[in-house]
Amino acid sequence: MKALNAAAALTVAGALLAGCGGGPGGGGGKISDGKVVLAVLNDQSGVYSQLSGQSSVKAVEMAIADYKAKYGAKAVAKKIEVVSADHQNKPDIANSKAQELYDRRQADTILDVPTSSAALAVANIAKARKKVFFDISAGTTALEGAQCNKYTFHYGYNTYMLAQGTGATATQGGAKNWYIVYPDYAFGQDMNKSFTAAVQGAGGKVIKSDPAPFPSDNFSSFLLKAPGLNPKPQVLGTMEAGGDLVNFVKQYNEYKLRDKGIGLAVGLMFITDIHSLGPDALAGTQFTDPWYWNADATNRAWADKFQAKAGKRPSFPNAANYSAALQYLEAVQRAGTDKSDAVVKQLEGAKIDDAFGHGGTIRAQDHLLLHDVDLAQVKAAKDVTEPWDYEKVVKTVPAAQAFQPASPACKLG
Repeated sequence: MKALNAAAALTVAGALLAGCGGGPGGGGGKISDGKVVLAVLNDQSGVYSQLSGQSSVKAVEMAIADYKAKYGAKAVAKKIEVVSADHQNKPDIANSKAQELYDRRQADTILDVPTSSAALAVANIAKARKKVFFDISAGTTALEGAQCNKYTFHYGYNTYMLAQGTGATATQGGAKNWYIVYPDYAFGQDMNKSFTAAVQGAGGKVIKSDPAPFPSDNFSSFLLKAPGLNPKPQVLGTMEAGGDLVNFVKQYNEYKLRDKGIGLAVGLMFITDIHSLGPDALAGTQFTDPWYWNADATNRAWADKFQAKAGKRPSFPNAANYSAALQYLEAVQRAGTDKSDAVVKQLEGAKIDDAFGHGGTIRAQDHLLLHDVDLAQVKAAKDVTEPWDYEKVVKTVPAAQAFQPASPACKLG
């Protein structure tokens, strides 16, 4: 178990000392411990480290800088710290790290937390501690369903949205028979359920779905099985992500399944996956992307700032971590305090206007961020005009179509 990364701590001080002044603009002692602490809890050493990891810490630092630049001496939060920790994609470690962040490091909010089983563990700690939690990188719909709570916000994407974008679209395009391989933990199980429903709803059929160990570097047994299924699937849907997806696609290409008439659909893909594999390994593959750095001028302007700081183009979790951190600080500003209940009240129903969530809304009933998403296609290498320019946006899917209605199973009390 890794210790908290003290080197990741950043203090941003305003022109006035913390606690000075009165009223909503001066803080007036309304900030607990005299500071606001933002904690990034994610995978910093394993299969999901490249898609978020330390680069999301830098994105949160960018949010702090933008908040300070906007409010200056009128900032309610005058002293802000960022701390980070590695949960190694393990729910037990995520549980203990979340307790440590909230209790010992005085974190006011935890952000990111890939791996759905880890995210659900942190959500339970957030509820018990009555502290805010923004999940960015986990996809399970349980976060806005039966396991929702007052202090947890699901910010970025979920499995329903991915299935509606990719599963339904591919089926409507003629891929009627599917074979699904999914990682055997909460996210993969939820993806399998969501994609099966989307495929069937679009007139297709899932011939078979198989759970795979997580993490894994060998998917040969599933790839060898695919051509022998009856009927033979037209598409192999992989629900792996990060490093596991990279391994899966490499082996899919090695076994030449595309030449055998079995196409590939990717449930969740990050720009870092395309970068690792090279665009030709995935050329033509369609997938749903919650945010693409080069989709419009607003995204690109923020991506340019991020690249200057991080040395690479941002993934959607990077942008979403920036947005969540900024919106948390904006909520503190409106509330005049970092007390959790007051901040939650300011976040519920909030309209989002930043690089990631522009035009989005945090749904008050279940704390799910609703925003437009993109159906994207991976370019062939010959069509890539600049580094990291790997995607062609096929169409924009409106938020109302992309995300599910609020679930009656969600009780925020």
